[in-house]
Amino acid sequence: MINHNVHMWSRVTVTSFCLVLRELCSLFKIRTRMKESRLLLIVIVCQAFVQSLCLNSSKPNVVVVMSDAFDGRLTFKPGRDVVQLPYVNYMRELGSTFLNAYSNSPICCPSRAAMWSGRFVHLTQSWNNYKCLDHNATTWMDELHASGYQTISLGKLDFTSGGHSVSNRVEAWTRDVPFLLRQEGRPVTDLVGNSSTLRVMTKDWKVTDRATQWIRHSSSSLSEPFALYLGLNLPHPYRTDSLGPDAGGSTFRSSPYWLKKVSYEQISIPKWLPFSDMHPVDYYSSFTKNCTSNFTVEEIQNIRAFYYAMCAETDAMLGEVISALRDTGLLNSTILLFTSDHGELAMEHRQFYKMSMFEGSAHIPLVIMGPGVKSGLQLGQLVSLVDIYPTVLELAGIPSPGDISGHSLIPLICEESEHQKHRPDWVLSEYHGCNANVSIYMLRTSQWKYVTYADGLSVPPQLFDLSSDKEELKNVASHHHGVIQKLDLLLRSVVDYPSVSKMVHLYNKQAFESWRQSLADNYTQHHERSAPRRTRAPPG
Repeated sequence: MINHNVHMWSRVTVTSFCLVLRELCSLFKIRTRMKESRLLLIVIVCQAFVQSLCLNSSKPNVVVVMSDAFDGRLTFKPGRDVVQLPYVNYMRELGSTFLNAYSNSPICCPSRAAMWSGRFVHLTQSWNNYKCLDHNATTWMDELHASGYQTISLGKLDFTSGGHSVSNRVEAWTRDVPFLLRQEGRPVTDLVGNSSTLRVMTKDWKVTDRATQWIRHSSSSLSEPFALYLGLNLPHPYRTDSLGPDAGGSTFRSSPYWLKKVSYEQISIPKWLPFSDMHPVDYYSSFTKNCTSNFTVEEIQNIRAFYYAMCAETDAMLGEVISALRDTGLLNSTILLFTSDHGELAMEHRQFYKMSMFEGSAHIPLVIMGPGVKSGLQLGQLVSLVDIYPTVLELAGIPSPGDISGHSLIPLICEESEHQKHRPDWVLSEYHGCNANVSIYMLRTSQWKYVTYADGLSVPPQLFDLSSDKEELKNVASHHHGVIQKLDLLLRSVVDYPSVSKMVHLYNKQAFESWRQSLADNYTQHHERSAPRRTRAPPG
């Protein structure tokens, strides 16, 4: 095991060395005045060098690896028993693991917008995969660069507007039509390669290779600390090619090599509520995700197994980054953070994908290791993606802007933290995109998960007691009116969600009309060519 105290000792040693050099330079400066003034330039250069050395010695490198659709429950027991994730486990042993980390919006682009900006989705108006941050928005990487860090971002960024297909721009408007549209392909599995096929997601492996090559060949020559971001597509399901270029991802693909990492006997088969007991928004999501037909137990088990195998491949990419840092001697001077934009339901609640406030969708991994970070620590505090922004800035000694939503995690994880700053005992997540027929808001506290919709009146809320109902099968909203009232008041103090829902509704309508006008006479042809299967909406 790597002893991070070595780095802490080296920081003290370098600091002491800096102080000695400063004293020597000061003495040398006095003698210079007595002798030759031309040596003054040498003294100035010496002092500048010492100042730079002392400044940079206290700033760690920062590496953030962000996957897509990684269920955070796999980073601790009992979830971690279902699949071998040696490098996540390595980080957990040497660092700190957050047991209750959440996405601020369980879909790709808005969640990443929250992570990069440190602000809640309703503040940046990142409504769906098409509408996110402006291209000139300031991110924590920009702040690091401005403070002298060498910065590099590779792979999936996905936090600015216009990055997804046009379907993301208009799909949300279909929530207002009186019938249901199947927007996704039926979830399926796809076995490729053989028992020696390691590189299934070649796109991610290529960008991982670029990251590790940069660490091995470029980072060591830098005089300043560096910040590296690596964004992965896995374990997001693959696009189902037979459904066309604009289709979503409904194919869970892996090879025998990765499936061997999965413990089939540990795979749970999720319980499903009868259709009649499902919340209307959950039924809408199940239908639009093409999950309301019959699935055999074998199908469900295979979908979950293939998903876990995709997580194992993701873990191997994380391992490549760890190996590159270790081989170059940089691991002890680097803060490494692993997280994801959202989770994956993998057939829980009769759904796959995300776009839901259920745990499989909203719960994300957050594991941090590095100099000064407590080892083997598991934290139960509620945290979310917006907390990454102030955390990274505090590591770099940069003050956080006053308008961000997140709170630094440093007081929770660092050995030398002087005080525990106050942080809220709740997390907020919101969702405004496709596969849900209203805006959704989730407030999670230590015991409760409160989910409300639209204006808070037209759609009944849901309330889950996570201390006794981890599967979220018992909506107890009708039995706890006092809890609902208290949590709703707290939620409204954070976000005026009825007003936000109206704003989203207006945006969706305007986006649809703008798209339709852009097609002009081609609209009818386009509509007929791409019309999905539809059925009448259920009552209520």
